[in-house]
Amino acid sequence: MISTLRRLMLAVLLSSAAIGTATAQSNLRVGLAEDPDVLDPTLARTYVGRIVFASICDKLFDIDEKLNIVPQLALSHETSEDGKTVTIKLRPGVKFHDGEDFDAAAAKYSLERHLNMKGSFRKPEISAIESVEVVDPLTIKLHLKAPFSPLLAQLTDRAGMMVAPKAAEAAGDKFGLHPVCAGPYKFVERVQQDRIVVEKFADYWNKDNVFIDKITYLPIVDATVRLANLRSGGLDLIERVLATDIKTVREDKKLTLSKAVSLGYMGLTINIANGPKADNPLGKDARVRQALDLAIDREALNQVVFNGEFVPGNQWVSPQNPYYQQKFPVPKRDIAKAKALLKEAGVTTPLAIDFMVPNGVEYRQVAEVVQSMAAEAGFDLKIRVTEFATSLKQSEDGNYQLYLIGWSGRSDPDGNSYSFQVCGQPQNSAKYCDKDVDAAHQEARTRTAFADRKAAYEKVAAKVLPEGSILYLYHPQVLVAHTDKLTGYKPMPDGLVRVIGLKLK
Repeated sequence: MISTLRRLMLAVLLSSAAIGTATAQSNLRVGLAEDPDVLDPTLARTYVGRIVFASICDKLFDIDEKLNIVPQLALSHETSEDGKTVTIKLRPGVKFHDGEDFDAAAAKYSLERHLNMKGSFRKPEISAIESVEVVDPLTIKLHLKAPFSPLLAQLTDRAGMMVAPKAAEAAGDKFGLHPVCAGPYKFVERVQQDRIVVEKFADYWNKDNVFIDKITYLPIVDATVRLANLRSGGLDLIERVLATDIKTVREDKKLTLSKAVSLGYMGLTINIANGPKADNPLGKDARVRQALDLAIDREALNQVVFNGEFVPGNQWVSPQNPYYQQKFPVPKRDIAKAKALLKEAGVTTPLAIDFMVPNGVEYRQVAEVVQSMAAEAGFDLKIRVTEFATSLKQSEDGNYQLYLIGWSGRSDPDGNSYSFQVCGQPQNSAKYCDKDVDAAHQEARTRTAFADRKAAYEKVAAKVLPEGSILYLYHPQVLVAHTDKLTGYKPMPDGLVRVIGLKLK
């Protein structure tokens, strides 16, 4: 009896010790607006996926708060006089999560995987790379088909993420189920629509600046529920706070709000040539697309849904961006002209359109305002709310006529336009194709002078804005709220949560 009692007491003591240890381990809980798609940097598409990648997959380069390109897994770079060779020196002493060394051979493997893997969304971002040469264990040379101005900017995002070659080879197209990279945190588990868990990597090259033991990413589609969880202590940080909740966050002394104008946009993608659903007046006639554009009051949309906090826009970069084309300003709403264009196109109104909208409070609010505005011109937009990752798949398959979808944005304008506007590119789900637009994009990619590149994008805008497949609506504010127990957070224009330097009190 005494022996049994002692064993029970010992079990209780061990259990208490275990609880104490678990309590001592810091866990940052991040509320995401959607569940990410596949966690493979070569195949991934979602913005929330990029937030998760920021903790597990380091890149060759990164950006700072002012959009300067800074080293990460690379130490330096040098471009040849003809612009066709880029030499990159790599950081020594870096390990992947599986214990393998990161070196030039691994960098070559990752870049070639991005270029050659079936279904890669990175290929158009770095397609100018003709070959990758290993110069020595810590040096690679990128040989380009032609000078490529956006290259380093592309390598600050998923195209620059390095994956562990052995793990990637072993997993094949299942790598996204258990990604192995060289970031500050290593992947632990994922439960679809519930959580993604990562934990601190003991051999990280910059481990002295990693202070939180574990991060749990929790997809919570309802922004009101996300905020309620933050306020109650169930979450430590949430992304995409509703503009209408800014006042609530600011009045809560336990919370901190950060803002930055996003590099990205929200727009309406129109199915022009992707399967049978493109066979309708909106998809086939540019005049009908122009009519829909003229039916929308972007400033009113901003005021009604976002309390005037966002930036109305009509291009792939915001009016504050130096590459914005002032020659093509945000159009004023003109219902009479919209109706006239529909009549000229021979459209019988109301024109019914399948309008796919991702699930989410703001998505639905934007869709309803656009629906109401378009109705006055003669459009009957039939809103079809769809889970976010499912909507991406349906857009690839051409299962839509109109799609409310945004892009989180890149520091170089090429990252906001090329993959969506050039023939045959993977993000071009509408299948828009124009040889003059393609040629102008190639010109913008090969020129280095700002004036030359902006002139090339003017040619793009002249064709894409009146005839293309995307009606750009606005540029969001990156609104992130976190508990005052979290310190070290820096608002970034790309909206990603950099985990280096974060601390929980």
